Amino acid sequence: MHDSGLLHLDSGLSASYQALGPTTGETLLFLHGFLGSKDCWRSLLPCLSRQYRCIALDLLGFGDSSKPAIRYDVATEVEFLRQFINQLALGPCWLVGHSFGSWVAAAYALCYPAAGLVLTGPAGIRDDSFCGKYDRYRPLLWPSPIIDAALWAASPIAKLTGRSTTWQKLRWFRQQIKRNRAARSFILDRLRPEDAIDTVEKDIHQLKIPTLIIAGAKDTTIPLWHSQTYAQEIPHARLIIIPEADHSLPQNYGPQVAKIIQQFLDDQSAYRLG
Repeated sequence: MHDSGLLHLDSGLSASYQALGPTTGETLLFLHGFLGSKDCWRSLLPCLSRQYRCIALDLLGFGDSSKPAIRYDVATEVEFLRQFINQLALGPCWLVGHSFGSWVAAAYALCYPAAGLVLTGPAGIRDDSFCGKYDRYRPLLWPSPIIDAALWAASPIAKLTGRSTTWQKLRWFRQQIKRNRAARSFILDRLRPEDAIDTVEKDIHQLKIPTLIIAGAKDTTIPLWHSQTYAQEIPHARLIIIPEADHSLPQNYGPQVAKIIQQFLDDQSAYRLG
């Protein structure tokens, strides 16, 4: 079964999703990372949809889902996810998240039933070292067109100094923040350590569901100790570290990540049958 489109929720919001695989059996619901979309799972879905119903969702404010003018937080995303699951009558399903999507998945599982969690490069652990680390990039959040002009004017200098790739990433980030209300809201509301009020490290010890954490040893976006915290706090969680991988686990290591997920799910099925 291949299906995609917009699901109009009872709240008036629309949820964009893609579904592959059988319509019966266990469901894997995939949640993308920050500034991402359901397309980040493109290389995993064909690998796993032969056995499982796989649904990739655009979170609220991202991709083709609704983008209301609201203050965005994790609780808002959890409620959006709850509405989507209820309206499709999915029941408790496996939540597969990447980065920010893992944070939403863990927060959801703390509030509502879920069959299990697969968290790749998970965010959601309070880390005060982030605060101040990116202060020099704060002007990228300013709405002034002067910032765009400065980035454009500095491009030749960046090319001469061998920093063209970095400069292109900054310009891409600037454009994403300008057009993505949800991303801008999340960043502006979390510039100080005391703003980290919805991280999950204090509560994840309460989770009693099968949990797999996959991390890249060369991840420079989310430090490895965040994944290790999830693994230490969630009872019986399994941590797999891919030595050569960076943060882009679903995008650049899709088949390898899919194989790890498949093995974990097979182990869970064998455990239940045993």
